[in-house]
Amino acid sequence: MKVYTKTGDKGTTSLYGGVKVSKNHVRIDAYGTVDELNSAIGLIRSTEILPIYIEQLIKIQKDLFHVGAELATPQEKMYLANGKSRLPKLVSEIDIEQLENWIDEMEEELPPLMHFILPGGYLAASHAHLSRCICRRAERITVALNDLEEIRGFVLKYLNRLSDYLFVLARKISQDAAHEEIKWLPNE
Repeated sequence: MKVYTKTGDKGTTSLYGGVKVSKNHVRIDAYGTVDELNSAIGLIRSTEILPIYIEQLIKIQKDLFHVGAELATPQEKMYLANGKSRLPKLVSEIDIEQLENWIDEMEEELPPLMHFILPGGYLAASHAHLSRCICRRAERITVALNDLEEIRGFVLKYLNRLSDYLFVLARKISQDAAHEEIKWLPNE
């Protein structure tokens, strides 16, 4: 398979199922931002973090490929004639619960959050904070797409929970590295 096909040279691209759209379509923006998020999560994995987080992040990156594939598939092309999904896997409540379990496990070891904190302080934590911001953008764009064409609720819920996971991961990575969080106090 060649990397370049020349089919998008005029500013259009094909979605899964063959529908052609402009490259500035909100659907392209949604799955493109999920792809950007996946790459940003790869940066977190490239830093010195505990193996358990690397395993979790690999699972998340695989889930994000499924999310991207779903976002790249118009609703009318999502299911085959027999009613089965065209895609091999769709994120589900199980994937969301897994994120929640990981969040709960990390939060058990973290001090309660009483203030906003400044992102940064440690490279891996900074990458996690940046990934959280990209995840929030992916969620906003997916909400915009949902306003045009209904998206399965699990996709929106997954992205929302993933941003929470990335925030808690940033805090946990900082704690593991003995980096103190800098509080943001509105009166300072």
